[in-house]
Amino acid sequence: MEYISTRGNSPAMGFADVTLAGLAPDGGLFVPEHWPRFSLEEIAAMRGLPYAHLAAKIMAPFVAGSLSETETLELCEEAYGSFSHKGVTPLTQLDQQHWILELFHGPTLAFKDVALQLVGHLFEKFLSGSDKSLTIVGATSGDTGSAAIDAVAGRDHIEIFMLHPHERISDVQRRQMTTILAPNVHNIAIKGSFDDAQAMVKRMFSDSEINGPLQISAVNSINWARLMAQIVYYFYSALQLGGPARPIAFSVPTGNFGDVFAGYVAAQMGLPIERLIVATNVNDILFRALTRGDYSKGEVYQTASPSMDIQISSNFERLLFDLEGRDGSTTGARMKWFEQMGKMVLSTDLRRHASIFSAARVDEDEMLRTMNMTHQDHAMIIDPHTAIGLHAAQNRGLPSDIPVVTLATAHPAKFRDIVEKATGQRPALPSRIGNLFEREERFETLKADYDIISQYILKNASNRH
Repeated sequence: MEYISTRGNSPAMGFADVTLAGLAPDGGLFVPEHWPRFSLEEIAAMRGLPYAHLAAKIMAPFVAGSLSETETLELCEEAYGSFSHKGVTPLTQLDQQHWILELFHGPTLAFKDVALQLVGHLFEKFLSGSDKSLTIVGATSGDTGSAAIDAVAGRDHIEIFMLHPHERISDVQRRQMTTILAPNVHNIAIKGSFDDAQAMVKRMFSDSEINGPLQISAVNSINWARLMAQIVYYFYSALQLGGPARPIAFSVPTGNFGDVFAGYVAAQMGLPIERLIVATNVNDILFRALTRGDYSKGEVYQTASPSMDIQISSNFERLLFDLEGRDGSTTGARMKWFEQMGKMVLSTDLRRHASIFSAARVDEDEMLRTMNMTHQDHAMIIDPHTAIGLHAAQNRGLPSDIPVVTLATAHPAKFRDIVEKATGQRPALPSRIGNLFEREERFETLKADYDIISQYILKNASNRH
């Protein structure tokens, strides 16, 4: 399998090179040159496979040419062997129609672990036996940072610099990053938003003054390897609920569009999906884009669901590329316009091709009520992001014979204050987190200025060529 850029001006590359590169040289995102497809019979034959075995099956066409089936399975078994639940991503039933897919059983209590535990092993695999070293530069709205740091802390040939918005993430999210004192881990709190951090990270890939002395790579969902790993749990949950013999709907709380785009890829691969519900908070660029064609950057509002406090959704570019017939020049021109003007218009015809998606905007009061009612009616405590997804699922009006799976993207203990406000219960941190609030923190607080951040990374990186 070879990969091409959504902007059409980068040479095709294999999976290993794409994983290490992260972002395409022309500023676009890598996508497979075609979507592999399974027949309904092939999908049905996967039912009952252990998670790691299913993951290796789903990923096989994407990694072809870089990893053998045996190597892929070994990496998956290593990645998912550390999860606290043997099912890795278990399903919990709420009622006759609604299900919760628990994606928080990894080491940092968030869905990002499902992908990043594997990506950490992939980095190590592709760097082993060479003299190459990698400098990972990432931006996080809360969960990516801790999952990425856990995945690469202490690994040879890898150094990580993670940017997070200062005082805009929960105390648990921050401490899960800043208490990892491994010498190859650097945390930076920027005095700005996640969008500011993400823009700086993307700029570094095309800046020869930094991506030259350093070999820069990404762990955000702009890295295809991370998104690939997220495709698996759509198949895993659908197979448990009668798929592929009947279609399943999914409700996905999302800001950067990566998690829900993985569901879109699953559908392109042959999995019958009735609907992908894009659930946003009041930072609603995706809702506006899919319902009105208004993809315009607005002010980023700080909310109790910080991982969704985003107004530029990087992975939306991958969808646009597909909807526009995989024409890189068209997508490149569209994204250049957006980067200059902060807005674009999506035609009715273009949105018609995205009919698998529907979108919902959920405000804070609706989120709190959903958290409270889920606790009262089902004796289940959910985090604020999951509540946004569940509210959207329960109000979508899908036929009663269509199972609806809401992705539970984080453990409620990561957001103890808002959970306690909504339910009266303060969730305890799982024992695998240990004495998180007794550990020393280490991070730098810097102005959200590209020159300041890039020079800090150059000065502190030990992986200079």
